[in-house]
Amino acid sequence: MHHHRRRSTGQPHDGPPDGHGPEWPAEDWHKRRRFFMRRFAGVFVFAVLSAILLLVGLIMLAVRFSGSSIGTAELTLIAACVAVPFLFGILMVGGFAFSRLGSPLADLMAAADAVAAGDLSARVPERGRGNMARLAARFNRMTAELERAEQTRRNLTADVAHELRTPLHILQGNLEGVLDGVYQPSDDHIAAMLDETRLLARLVDELQTLSLAEAGELPLHRRALPAADLLADVAARFAPAAADTGVALEVIDAGAALAVTVDPDRLDQALSNLVGNALRHTPAGGRVTLSAQKAPSGVEIIVSDSGAGIDPADLPFIFDRFWRGDRARTRGSGAGLGLPIARRLVEAHGGRIIANSAPGVGTTMTVWLPATEPA
Repeated sequence: MHHHRRRSTGQPHDGPPDGHGPEWPAEDWHKRRRFFMRRFAGVFVFAVLSAILLLVGLIMLAVRFSGSSIGTAELTLIAACVAVPFLFGILMVGGFAFSRLGSPLADLMAAADAVAAGDLSARVPERGRGNMARLAARFNRMTAELERAEQTRRNLTADVAHELRTPLHILQGNLEGVLDGVYQPSDDHIAAMLDETRLLARLVDELQTLSLAEAGELPLHRRALPAADLLADVAARFAPAAADTGVALEVIDAGAALAVTVDPDRLDQALSNLVGNALRHTPAGGRVTLSAQKAPSGVEIIVSDSGAGIDPADLPFIFDRFWRGDRARTRGSGAGLGLPIARRLVEAHGGRIIANSAPGVGTTMTVWLPATEPA
């Protein structure tokens, strides 16, 4: 079931194996890093010299005001004896701070500079186990998410253009053929063009629904109703299509005592997408079942099929927009928005969808929804 097209996931680059730096142009990386390291070294040297001068000054003032008869040479020797160990200690602390703080901070600032310049592949080495290592890991996760979001945006633009191109070309070709006298404006040609406009309208509606759901602005008109009513409505709607394809569609457990507070139309759309997807990828003689059962703090609605199943490599991506496992862009299989819309509609109700599949066995979609007590 559900053959979805694989494409680039936009996953982060982990950097070179030796961990010496991120995967962006070496010259830019070293230039940025040298700049921040010089800044750190300059601040550290200034702080050390200031501390030594302050210490020596305090020693001299203490000796002078103590009324001691120590001469200048002796005073200088005392200051040196105190300043040298102090300087040695400062250098040790500085070296430790440089390795644990300065160098990772330089990496982080250089990478942040690269991201600000538009290079979202920037990563920093995650050295050690301290706070800086955790900060580096979080920075890498942030840039990975930014890179993934940018890749998703680019994929969405390309996929929308692809999905719109075919129906528009068909409409254009038919209309030009009618104007040129190649086709007669018969009922068949007009009906074919009407089908293409409906396809375009459905795609636009699906994109709008998905956009509103992702933005959290989808209006929901909730009311409490038995889960059995939802399953019965969906099964009745798809019964003719299941009969035409030779697939058995059954409600095996309606969950009569279970109730949910949902927008009936929106949740019906989500379940319809799941059932329609299951029927589309279940061969003749197969079976699609609907059931509802009590779950911790909620209700589970389960849509199972006996189709071919989903490749494990594709399973993490089936809820992505326009995703198909097969590279053939068959128009009859839809625009690839059914599962993403179902997931977003369920999430808008405070629920979640979990997909489980085994190749050659079938696929199970489990929808968890917060429960309400039946009236």
